[in-house]
Amino acid sequence: MTPARIPGSARLATYFHVHLVSDSTGETLNAMAKAVTARFDGVIPIEHIYALVRSPRQMERVLEEMASAPGVVLHTIVDRELREQLETGCRHLDMPQIGALDPLVGALSRYLGAALSTRVGAQHTLDNDYFNRISALDFAMAHDDGQGTTEQLESADVVLCGVSRTSKTPTCIYLAHRGIRAANVPLIPGQEDGERLVALKNPLVIGLTVSPDRLVQIRKNRLEGLNAQRASAYVDHNAVRDETVKARRAFERRGWPVIDVTRRSIEETAAAVINLVSERRTRRVGASW
Repeated sequence: MTPARIPGSARLATYFHVHLVSDSTGETLNAMAKAVTARFDGVIPIEHIYALVRSPRQMERVLEEMASAPGVVLHTIVDRELREQLETGCRHLDMPQIGALDPLVGALSRYLGAALSTRVGAQHTLDNDYFNRISALDFAMAHDDGQGTTEQLESADVVLCGVSRTSKTPTCIYLAHRGIRAANVPLIPGQEDGERLVALKNPLVIGLTVSPDRLVQIRKNRLEGLNAQRASAYVDHNAVRDETVKARRAFERRGWPVIDVTRRSIEETAAAVINLVSERRTRRVGASW
């Protein structure tokens, strides 16, 4: 482990190597490693990802690379021989190794009384769920930023509505990866007020709102990143406050559930949307999140 100063801070950060070894794409390990290390302040992992490791020769190369950067090893290796090769190699290197899914798999196995599958990459099977996710992604891209007629929007599971820069598009993309068909319609002063969504019967329409101060900051950053100029109303505090107030009133008048995205990540906003969709399916949709 190597201590170093955190940029912009007087505190020392601890850098360490974490080796992620997977016989599949490595997505599960990557997410788990990020979730765990986020629980420690001042700890920054240096990730080494080895995906699609499915032969003894590949494992040999992995162990050779790990020897040059001692650290912690997380793996999701299913094949018994490959797993034994990795465990033996880690013992020789004096590096701790952890089967990331072992506790959960073991607990479920005992509960279900079922034998474990040794099929590699089982979670990435080209089944109906996979193709539904691809279809949902196509739908989100085809119905982004107000595209599509009212009739076309009827086939959505959810339609997100909000003023500019309330994370509508990335939230729809994230939802698509969860198999949810999501479209979004922006509220544009003097042009689009969302009235056409009132007639929708199938999708759940959700309003996204944000604090005016945060919205002004986001819009200014966006313009700076594009080296663009926009009419002052787009970033004027009074105009933006009026825009957000009108949007929330429109949501409340139409009885749409509202999610405040001011302090939410895309993942958190998507989770709130999923909860609302699930509640609607059980006739328990709430008024606000």
